[in-house]
Amino acid sequence: MRVMAIRYVRDVDSARQFYQALGLTLEFASRRPRRGGPSSWTELAGSGGANLALHHWDENLAGKVELTFQADEPLEQVVDRLRRGGYELATEIVDESFGRSFTIRDPEGLLIQINENDYDLQR
Repeated sequence: MRVMAIRYVRDVDSARQFYQALGLTLEFASRRPRRGGPSSWTELAGSGGANLALHHWDENLAGKVELTFQADEPLEQVVDRLRRGGYELATEIVDESFGRSFTIRDPEGLLIQINENDYDLQR
């Protein structure tokens, strides 16, 4: 699995431009919502395999950063392994604009999101 930090921002496109100027490389961007509006999800790659995701935020997410993992296997396999280990999901697998995801809390209570990207959704 690949570790990914998510940075919640007001303007995904301008944040993407900044982080690209900083030296990160665009890897994935969700398509714009059908109802119009700004892009809501972008992934940028840094050196060494670390990624930064940018996500459009609302007032409840101001300045928030969270920990996510990009699965390199089907989410069902990850869920099965976690459940066999005695861990319960916070949310079941759901469809997202970038693919699928689920959430689980670590032993300290931090909510972690596990993603499975569908790169056919790239623009």
